[in-house]
Amino acid sequence: MIFKYVDKILGAASGRNVLIFLVPSTALYFVMVLITIPAVESFAPGMKIFDLSPGGYSYEYAIKLLSSLGDEGRSKYLTTQLPLDFIYPALFAMSCFLLLAWIFSKRYKQGSKIFYLCLIPVVAGIFDYLENIQIVLMILSYPDISEVQVLMSSIATLVKSGLTIIFFLVLFYGFIRLWKPAD
Repeated sequence: MIFKYVDKILGAASGRNVLIFLVPSTALYFVMVLITIPAVESFAPGMKIFDLSPGGYSYEYAIKLLSSLGDEGRSKYLTTQLPLDFIYPALFAMSCFLLLAWIFSKRYKQGSKIFYLCLIPVVAGIFDYLENIQIVLMILSYPDISEVQVLMSSIATLVKSGLTIIFFLVLFYGFIRLWKPAD
């Protein structure tokens, strides 16, 4: 069922449409990495926020981070970083879906199973939303956070990070195929 929607979206995979989503996605990414994330992390020197912990995190780390952030840091996380991080996954998913589809369309016929790989950033985006929801819940319920809640958040972070790495590997493969002479 989802694959019929993939085929419909593939028709929108043009260089222009890639740029329409990729430019704001990249700009938002840099705003977060250069401004909002450092602003939050400044409340907990030497610690990385949940979003930047691709290997996941333990219950003890989560409690220590949220404690180190203090009321002001948790508020900044909730009101500055997370609102942007609720926009970013959709932009990332759409721009990367279209980018892969556009690159693959240069070498593969529509209907090829290779286009299913375009769903990787979409699934990564879904796990980013799951991660963000858990982070919001942890901040709002601090200090009464359960180990299960941290585990769910950490798993979402791990899956998001793993799928993002896979996306970049697939993108690299797509670029290689683009420059390799046709079979």
